[in-house]
Amino acid sequence: MPIRYIEPVYRPPSEANSLILQVTNGCSWNRCNFCEMYIDPQKKFKPKNEAELVEEIRRCGQQYPGVRRVFLGDGDPMVLSFRRLKTLLEAIRTYLPHVTRVSTYALPSNLKHKSIDELQQLQALGLTLIYVGAESGDDDVLRCIDKGETFASTAESLLKAKAAGIKTSVMLINGLGGTRLSKQHALASAKLINLTQPDYLATLVLFSRRGNQRMKQGFDGDFTALNQRQLFEEMELFLSNLSLQNTIFRSDHASNLLVLKGVLNRDMDTLLAQLRQAIETPDRVFLRQESQRGL
Repeated sequence: MPIRYIEPVYRPPSEANSLILQVTNGCSWNRCNFCEMYIDPQKKFKPKNEAELVEEIRRCGQQYPGVRRVFLGDGDPMVLSFRRLKTLLEAIRTYLPHVTRVSTYALPSNLKHKSIDELQQLQALGLTLIYVGAESGDDDVLRCIDKGETFASTAESLLKAKAAGIKTSVMLINGLGGTRLSKQHALASAKLINLTQPDYLATLVLFSRRGNQRMKQGFDGDFTALNQRQLFEEMELFLSNLSLQNTIFRSDHASNLLVLKGVLNRDMDTLLAQLRQAIETPDRVFLRQESQRGL
């Protein structure tokens, strides 16, 4: 293998056919109490040595010369300096000349520390898509999950990326506010998406292999997970308050009970009809079993 990976390595579903370059190990924030992606001891955050990474890119060019898409992992490569990101993108352009898209996860706070001019330069070098885990648009929910972001900071960063010509894919988590904050979570999240008009929108469902104890601590013990019907009702409320021009919507992550796909708002009536059927007659629609769900 031309790349030294520290497992586990995560990537969005849409990057299944991409070459994954592990630019950092883990996530520099890594405090979100719903997230179990980088909690193993070997996933302590550390940027990969720059010279090592450039050499890995060179070896990938020798072994996989036809690569067309590259995904930068792990949790937030955008924490790296503009200079280092520029160096990596230039190496990709040099050694993997057929690459047409470079993408990465990004925390809003890390985009905040890049100017529009710097982001434009990165876009010109091939960084054309960022995945932002907004999780929620509601400040109460964001505080309870210890996200380190607010509605305003997330919106500002997404709009900055768009101004730089970088496409945005926003991820939200169905059920993240529990029963107590479900309504405001749905409505504030819709408000965030309407304001920022992302190119792509994905919803996941709150899922934990290790139980909800960390979530309960963040909510001062007052956290009750949504049941199947409540998850669908929350999703119905969220979708019905969206006003989008041409956003590709996917709710097909492995954590989801019900798979939904469409373009918003063009396919809104169809999506709401699917949700209504799942609420009223769940035995007549295909739903994933608990054993089929995962991160």
